[in-house]
Amino acid sequence: MSSNRQKEKEETEKLKATLPTEAEKKEIEKLSAEKNKEVRENINITLDETKSSLHKTTEEAKKQVPQFTKAVNEYQEQSIQATKDIADNFLESQKEVINSVQSLWVPYMENVQNMYGSYWTSPNRVTENYTRAVSNITDSTIAATRLANNFMFASMEAWKTTIQHTRENANEFSRLNANYAKTLQNLAKDNLRDYQAR
Repeated sequence: MSSNRQKEKEETEKLKATLPTEAEKKEIEKLSAEKNKEVRENINITLDETKSSLHKTTEEAKKQVPQFTKAVNEYQEQSIQATKDIADNFLESQKEVINSVQSLWVPYMENVQNMYGSYWTSPNRVTENYTRAVSNITDSTIAATRLANNFMFASMEAWKTTIQHTRENANEFSRLNANYAKTLQNLAKDNLRDYQAR
């Protein structure tokens, strides 16, 4: 039994001999702290470079805003001009149709009207109704274009609101992530301190 105790004692002594001394522990802690500091600095440099790149990219995007604004304005102007041209062409063609039909059918219809005495079949009345229908179609086309433009602006406002909410949510997630990392860091420090205290 004493030989077993002797062996255990020798093994304990060997094990103690392999363990670092207090001076070595301090040197290891110092090297570890320096390495951690170097890693932290490299991470911070990388993150700062990423932040700088992000700022550069956003500034370039901001420079393009006038181009986008110009494109939207041009789109609206083109839509309005196209609607005007369509309406003008339609009205001109209808004027020609009315004049042609009226010059052809007015004498005939007046004879028929005189024979039967109906107000509703009067060529003037038919022309007037047709003109009103053309006017209504033109007004509807212009109103539809106005609605399309309003819809586009409403969509742009909704997109702006979505971007704002996304920004706020991203900021909150970043804050939560940082708090989580700090909590893990504190837990790791507490566990290391408890382990070293043993």
